[in-house]
Amino acid sequence: MYKTIVVVDTDDLIFENDQLSVITFEQYLADYPKRNEPKTRLINLCDTEHYLSRGYYCSLLAEARQHKVLPSVSTINDLRDLSNDTSAGIQLALPVELLHAEPLNAESDEQSVEFMAFMGWVAEEPWKKLAKQMFDKYPAPILHFSLSKDANGVLVQVKRRSFIHLSKSDQALFLQHLQVFTERVWRTPPARKKQRWDMAILVNPAEEQPPSDKDAIKLFIKAAAKVGIHAETITADQAGQISQYDALFIRETTAIDHHTYRIARKAEREGLVVIDDSTSILRCCNKVFLHDAFSYNGVPAPKTHVVIGASEQDLDNIESSFSYPIVLKMPEGSFSKGVYKVKTRDELKQKLQDLLVDTALVLVQEYLYTDYDWRIGVLNGRAIYACRYHMVRDHWQIYSHGKETESGGFETLPTFEVPKSVLDAALKACAMIGRGLYGVDIKHKENQVYVIEVNDNPSIDHEVEDLYLGNELYMLIMQEFVSRLENRGR
Repeated sequence: MYKTIVVVDTDDLIFENDQLSVITFEQYLADYPKRNEPKTRLINLCDTEHYLSRGYYCSLLAEARQHKVLPSVSTINDLRDLSNDTSAGIQLALPVELLHAEPLNAESDEQSVEFMAFMGWVAEEPWKKLAKQMFDKYPAPILHFSLSKDANGVLVQVKRRSFIHLSKSDQALFLQHLQVFTERVWRTPPARKKQRWDMAILVNPAEEQPPSDKDAIKLFIKAAAKVGIHAETITADQAGQISQYDALFIRETTAIDHHTYRIARKAEREGLVVIDDSTSILRCCNKVFLHDAFSYNGVPAPKTHVVIGASEQDLDNIESSFSYPIVLKMPEGSFSKGVYKVKTRDELKQKLQDLLVDTALVLVQEYLYTDYDWRIGVLNGRAIYACRYHMVRDHWQIYSHGKETESGGFETLPTFEVPKSVLDAALKACAMIGRGLYGVDIKHKENQVYVIEVNDNPSIDHEVEDLYLGNELYMLIMQEFVSRLENRGR
């Protein structure tokens, strides 16, 4: 259970609250950390306007003391950068109904509006969604908004405000919503059994092909509870509150230029245990990295070249090394997306030209057909499950993306039934990536193995990847979180 502390600048700002411990910065400096104290959350209401101010040091000390603090030092710095930015704000594409909200639609020279948001809450209905979005991005107790209309839409200025500078009526309103926030948002889960840690499982309910289906997510949550972790799902919209958790488990398809990567980075900066970590996402999501890593470290893989052009000379070079059909791959992609097979020089040239519009590099790879691909699940250097994914009927991949996405059949096997050469290749490939949770795709043809790719955040669906191990598969993954949380020391 978390204890919540509110820190204010001076004694004359102390307010009564039965649910919260309200102390001054001097008290926090002198009295903490305490021996055997419970897990602590801290809301810093001190003035953070100046670098190295009391408010700045309050958040800095809280992070050093492993107290979860709002705002964090990074948020303070981000808001300071916004305030100092001469460009004057953030250009946002707001919904039409907001553009027409009063007074932005007023026929006057001054088309602007100002308001304050307390813990992400604002009274005016048109601005509630905006206030929540900005609070998720810049989680600070008090934010001041200035909105003005220009030719490109709405310009939004976001600045920090301190409790000491609020009017008495605004202080009272803020305290009211502080109470709501601590009770409903920074709530301690009402678990029947006290859990030692809190875990966020990042999901996207709108995703058509998520890494885990709903039944698998439920089994992850149950397994977590058995090892002392309270786990709950969150979406990207809730990632602004990631610091209240001890661990992050990403169960949404990842990409580098994507919120999954940014959330992983943020969670790591906040000290969370993260699977899969941002480095694994960066390495696995880019097939160019995998190609180089495999080449330099002797991981068996299909013959692959990296090309940067579609000139006649480029085509000649490709044809001198490869026979048709040839496989072309975008550097980033998942679930067989961004992978193409070409059968002629004309197809090769056209597809290369199409792909090079969106990427500086394309991978050219030899075509190897097998009836199925091995998928070896690896966690922290250990193989934990194995599947054979069969090709879609009358197709050369395990997924076919037409009007509807189709997938081939599967077989789930114990790892001891997997050929040793396949397991060895999978573990060697993962050693190039890290110690996370990976799915290694391997082709086994004529007694040769070829690592196709290593996927971070691999598919784990109920009654597919877990068909052999059952609930034990979920326990293995949650126990890895426990080991890392124990090693973290809190």
